[in-house]
Amino acid sequence: MGLFNVFDVSGSALTAQSVRLNTISSNLANAEVVSSSEDAVYRAKHPYFSTVFNGFGEGSSGGVRVERVVTSQVPPRKEYQPSHPLADEQGYIYMPNVNLVEEMANMISASRSYQSNVEAMNTAKQLIVRTLSLGR
Repeated sequence: MGLFNVFDVSGSALTAQSVRLNTISSNLANAEVVSSSEDAVYRAKHPYFSTVFNGFGEGSSGGVRVERVVTSQVPPRKEYQPSHPLADEQGYIYMPNVNLVEEMANMISASRSYQSNVEAMNTAKQLIVRTLSLGR
């Protein structure tokens, strides 16, 4: 791995955490959206990451990438509210399968991971600058 590959690794992690934060934001934005049918209700989305490693030596690289974003298979919440305008013929409305507490915890985790990778890039930059200044 070359000297500057740390920026590739951290950069790929920043991209992955950005996708994670965007999916969490989408889940939170749709957490209280009501639907009249189970098929039309919003379902939570979650990104899946995979590692990237292309060996050692010249031209090698590593990092993380978003493999895919999947839709949760957890059934939506079903609430009995016959007076609601979107209630079905049995009087039920359907709410997304988004767990607000879990999403907030995931947001904190993603935000901290993002900050850690920014800090790793800043540290690497400082080390490279210090190394270059040794020759003066």
